[in-house]
Amino acid sequence: MSLPTVLTIAGSDPSGGAGIQADCKSIHALGGYALSVATALTAQNSQGVQGVYPVSVDAFKAQLDSLLADYQIDAVKIGMLAEASKIETVSELLQDLRVPVVLDPVLVSSSGAVLLQQEAIQHLTEKLLPQVTLVTPNHPEAQLLLQQAGFNGSLQNILKDNETVPARAFAEMGIQNLLLKGGHQTGSMACDSLFEKLQSEPEIHSFCKPRLQVQHSHGTGCTLSSAIATFLARGETLLDAVQKSKQYLHQALAGASQAQPHYRPSLHEAERTGGLNHFLTGLNQDRPE
Repeated sequence: MSLPTVLTIAGSDPSGGAGIQADCKSIHALGGYALSVATALTAQNSQGVQGVYPVSVDAFKAQLDSLLADYQIDAVKIGMLAEASKIETVSELLQDLRVPVVLDPVLVSSSGAVLLQQEAIQHLTEKLLPQVTLVTPNHPEAQLLLQQAGFNGSLQNILKDNETVPARAFAEMGIQNLLLKGGHQTGSMACDSLFEKLQSEPEIHSFCKPRLQVQHSHGTGCTLSSAIATFLARGETLLDAVQKSKQYLHQALAGASQAQPHYRPSLHEAERTGGLNHFLTGLNQDRPE
């Protein structure tokens, strides 16, 4: 028996909470087989990120070539690409790889800093966005993408009045489907919006759940996007893949405190942000079907 094979292309998180490590855990937990290519090495832990060290283009291409020579890929998840040259390489790869692709555009840090140079953002919007099946930005990242396309209005304000306005803007950028994540917003409910079939007959679906008040939430975006890629690799429709992945993420987030490693004592214990409960330990939950 062979498993649905998902390739994740993203940064490496040695703490295991995010990046390709979180991707691999999510993919395996949901019945897939994970292949991973590192775009950058990071120095980080539950207290934050101390450094980012991009992998050379040659090393990046060598990883891709090695895997593509031996494995049949069923879906791809793309996370942090770090620089324009890697975006160019991935864009060339996708021209020949006819499988579902989920892009989690890591553009803005949790503190609001833009993480990609302007040249890389331009490569991303002009070359990569039209090639992928689904883009999964949070609100700050979606706002940045719209600004890149010349859309200067406030996304949050416009969404309150008319969701079709940003839908048209996303469509003009060549985006096929977009999941706008609401985790950065305030309120008792956490709502994501799926802008589907943007290049044909657009549909907008909302996914809302009570907002969880948890300490450990590192890697939520990585977990969600890799889960969606896995369900797509298993043959699910996009709508079902998003719905099931949202349920998986909610469970993994709710049980995160039950799946933490041994930490050293710290004066900043309350500031720790650990990873999620990818294997749903202690929740008595089966894999989402």
